[in-house]
Amino acid sequence: MGKVLASWSDLSRELAAVRSGRKVVFTNGVFDILHIGHVRYLQEARAQGDLLVVGVNADSSVKKLKGPTRPLQNEGDRAEILAGLGCVDYVTLFSESTPEDLIGVVKPDVFVKGGDYTVETLPEAKTVLAYGGTVKILQFVDGKSSTAIINKMKS
Repeated sequence: MGKVLASWSDLSRELAAVRSGRKVVFTNGVFDILHIGHVRYLQEARAQGDLLVVGVNADSSVKKLKGPTRPLQNEGDRAEILAGLGCVDYVTLFSESTPEDLIGVVKPDVFVKGGDYTVETLPEAKTVLAYGGTVKILQFVDGKSSTAIINKMKS
């Protein structure tokens, strides 16, 4: 079971203690209603290395990204649910619009995003590539999204 680390300095210390000789993978997202697309994505992300760190958008940034009715689950619950997955090693929150600052702390060997993104459209990619990390775009699981689930519940 993974750990939820509230502070980035705690995460940095933890990674320094366990990182030697291991490939660190980082991904991020809202993860508001965890669904099979998320689980498959996180399992595939973890397969890219030895440790998976997940940055979760804090409630304040979710509201800016998705509107005033989101998130449906608070940031603590979303982080704890993710930490309970066997493929996730560490979870932390970020409140910025992108995880660039958090990536600067984690310095992952591999930064992973879903197939609904491209390397060119990810501002974080420049940060990762600048220190020698790699960016990997995983296949998008079509038809599986929190928004689709929410819309289905509404109708």
